[in-house]
Amino acid sequence: MLKSCLINVSQSCRVVQPFITPYFSSSQCPLVEANKLDYEKVSKVQARINHKLAFDAQREYAVLGHRPGQDHKWQNSALAKAVITQDALYSDSVPEIIHSPEGDIELPPHLSFGINERSKELLFKVLPSLSAQEGVTKFSENVISEMQEAMENEKVKANMFAKVIDLRNANAKGLAFENRRRCISLFSPPGNPFDTGRPEVQAALLTIQIRGLWKHLLTFRKDIDNRRGLRQLVHKRAKILKYLRKLDRDRYEAILPRLGLDAASIEGELVV
Repeated sequence: MLKSCLINVSQSCRVVQPFITPYFSSSQCPLVEANKLDYEKVSKVQARINHKLAFDAQREYAVLGHRPGQDHKWQNSALAKAVITQDALYSDSVPEIIHSPEGDIELPPHLSFGINERSKELLFKVLPSLSAQEGVTKFSENVISEMQEAMENEKVKANMFAKVIDLRNANAKGLAFENRRRCISLFSPPGNPFDTGRPEVQAALLTIQIRGLWKHLLTFRKDIDNRRGLRQLVHKRAKILKYLRKLDRDRYEAILPRLGLDAASIEGELVV
């Protein structure tokens, strides 16, 4: 009796087995075959490199304010056109010619910090003529030749002084000072051209500082202290712009393209 029962059970198992195996066979299951095709073997070193590249791309987006490959957003921004970089400082070699009664005066493309348009007009248009007239105090038969000689001397002095106040003679601190002055005047309201407490001005100054520090860290990657300072500056800029968004939404949306920033690089979690 027991033997006959065991024979029946074994026969039933042999019948059921062919119907079960096809569903668990990897060679016949299309889903498993598709997963095998999609799966690619990656070494641990390559996986670590891919993870680092993805992390660096996310970090670069939070720092620069735009995704990799979208440098045109920064180049077309008002802030990028206002600041002067070292490359632009030495590549712009076309001088500005000022025509005056004393003669032509050649000015460098970028004057030193502290000299605005009004000061340039006084130094190179008004002052040479006054100095030439002051040299001739008495009227005589040689007054014309003396006047011409005085005007020639003033032209030489003006050209020499223009070379002295060339911004290329300044150091890194002088160039940074000039860039800060331009940012303050560009993003300040018309009624107050030196409004340093305005959120737009603060965000512009921080953006220049962040980009300069990021360029430094690309060369010196093991500078841990400056990397920590970069992280603090990025979060400080985000905090200021979030305050501006809460204060005035229109001003917030208007300042982002002027700074070359995306809204996603300010809002949400920032990986620096």
